[in-house]
Amino acid sequence: MQAENFSITIEGEEAEDLYSDLSGFEVELDDSLAGMFRIKLTLTQDTDGIWNYLEDERLQLWKEVTISAGFEDELDDLITGYITHLKPHFAPERTECFLEIWGMDGSVLMDREEKLKDWPDKKDSDIAAEIFGRYGFSAETEDTAVIHDEAISTIIQRETDIQFLKRLALRNGYECYVEGTSGYFRPPQIDEAPQPVLAVHFGDETSVSSFSIEVNALTPSNVTMYQIDRSSKEVLEAVVESSLQTPLGSVNGTAFLGAGMSAGKAVIGMNTATGNPEMTALCQGLFHEGEWFVTGEGEIAANEYGHVLKPRRTVTIKGLGETHSGVYYVCRVTHAFGSEGYTQSFKVKRNGLAPTGAEDFSGESGGLGGLL
Repeated sequence: MQAENFSITIEGEEAEDLYSDLSGFEVELDDSLAGMFRIKLTLTQDTDGIWNYLEDERLQLWKEVTISAGFEDELDDLITGYITHLKPHFAPERTECFLEIWGMDGSVLMDREEKLKDWPDKKDSDIAAEIFGRYGFSAETEDTAVIHDEAISTIIQRETDIQFLKRLALRNGYECYVEGTSGYFRPPQIDEAPQPVLAVHFGDETSVSSFSIEVNALTPSNVTMYQIDRSSKEVLEAVVESSLQTPLGSVNGTAFLGAGMSAGKAVIGMNTATGNPEMTALCQGLFHEGEWFVTGEGEIAANEYGHVLKPRRTVTIKGLGETHSGVYYVCRVTHAFGSEGYTQSFKVKRNGLAPTGAEDFSGESGGLGGLL
């Protein structure tokens, strides 16, 4: 068991003097939403009627905050963001008064102004790199092949920058988010090495205190899109019935269809694309989204796990039996420090059941050792 640790930095300086009045904090990281933090500080009043922290210059709106957590002296940055809400609470008893400080990651800076702008002769990935750069973020983008020729179709932005980039990401099957000082516009990183193994009911190795799974037969679906070509007036069709994603299990959702049953079908409407390549990319992204037919959520005893679990990465979970043990994609983690110590609540998803044979359940090496 390792001792948990954390730090809170405001405008580049660690705020160690806050720790004695810290009731707790949470950092919520989600693969589809902006990262958020909530800090709770005890309020006290001096003999002159002044409440501590309410006049503190560090704890004002739009101050930059970095929260880190980990074990012993090894800390990982959970979030770098900005204070967006201050919520003092005054209870009848002075000893029960407190201040809540809420904030969001750097993407909040990109969500301040709705814009009407054209983007002629640009790839979606080029647009993402340019917009991230305007806010001082380094751009981690993966190339999108389609250039939107002004003679055929120009991309029009009618929303805030982050809403616009998330719309472009959706039609490419990409994720779009800000983490620290970097902006990301790329497919889910399913093929990266998994995070350290989580164990459920696994003797001394147990690190997950609770876990539940849902398997949903309704989500997998083939995707089709029709559109009139603006130049030739021909009907264009894009059909996606197979995956390009790495399977995290050996049995996909369609394997359970009975005799005479066919896969579900979704037809995209109210969307436009420049041609077949873009139509196919949109259909492929939606097909991949429907593939996540297994979801789970649980809570980690953090000092038993000894690691900081992060979203948008994979993790191997063992102790769930042959059907459900395997690699999952982490889509949400809430890190909480409070009276009960450090806990990590998480949500995961999976596009298959049963192991593929490539998993390392030991956490270090050893192939399928310790599956059950």
